[in-house]
Amino acid sequence: MKFKHQLKNDVLILSMQGDLIGEDSGLDIVAMINDQIQKGIKLCVIDISGLRYINSSGIGVLITILTKFRNKGGEVCLLSPSDNVQKLLIITKLNAIFNIADSEEEAFEILKNA
Repeated sequence: MKFKHQLKNDVLILSMQGDLIGEDSGLDIVAMINDQIQKGIKLCVIDISGLRYINSSGIGVLITILTKFRNKGGEVCLLSPSDNVQKLLIITKLNAIFNIADSEEEAFEILKNA
């Protein structure tokens, strides 16, 4: 899995591509998240439109990210899950825990009102 991140209006935008199966990249993502939170970033959009597959370890990575931001008074929004990933979020009932948006503009609106 590949990921990249950028800051836009004090919102961390994390983009993931490939399969989120919790290998070393999961640890790298969490380390990067910790760095951003220490810099005062409280809002995060996770663009998962490029994810083909998520396993239980990958779900754990997403929940870890959400927990870290919420523990600091922040919020996370998932952006554009594929049909397969959307089904997984519904089956696991994570769609009730995560904010989910179809566009970056919608994600920013959700986070602004969080």
